Amino acid sequence: MPGQPRVVLLKPLVTSPLIEVGEYSYYDDPEDATAFETRNVLYHYGPEKLVIGRFCALGTGVRFIMNGANHRMDGPSTFPFPTMGGSWAENFDLLTGLPGRGDTVVGNDVWFGNGATILAGVRIGHGAIIGTGSVVTKDVPDYGIVAGNPARLIRTRFEPGDIARLLAVAWWDWPAEQITAHVRTIMSGRVADLEAAAPAGRIPPR
Repeated sequence: MPGQPRVVLLKPLVTSPLIEVGEYSYYDDPEDATAFETRNVLYHYGPEKLVIGRFCALGTGVRFIMNGANHRMDGPSTFPFPTMGGSWAENFDLLTGLPGRGDTVVGNDVWFGNGATILAGVRIGHGAIIGTGSVVTKDVPDYGIVAGNPARLIRTRFEPGDIARLLAVAWWDWPAEQITAHVRTIMSGRVADLEAAAPAGRIPPR
């Protein structure tokens, strides 16, 4: 971003076919924000994907721990001997077929606080907030606020009825010019104001 060398849009930087990032999502890091793919997405050996939606804000040090971090836990030792090579590599079958939790999926308009860690297979809903230093081990609902280690749901940002209306309006899918024209409403308006600003046909009759 102009004048903000520590802030980068992630979509143009991603090269791995196992990572998808939506438009406008950004990462903030004073050291090397451009290295997000290798420094912040860890143990990503596939085939599971990391999917991040549009308009997400990722604070410094947010990390995604992927399924490749798994070790066997059904025997006396969790040490991954075959990865060390040599004659131990003959037992590589002991590392195949480890249980995975599937893709890690982040919705749109999610705010990640500094140093948050997201474990493999977690699904984070639209509009959620992940507190600073949180370790997210399970799914986060739409517009949920979680914090802690392990992260727990503190509250939701809106009542269930309003959450349903926000999901229906899905402002993050609007054309760019529509978003630009209604930035103030998106940031500080009421749900009804957002519905009124939506493109024609976006909101079903109530």
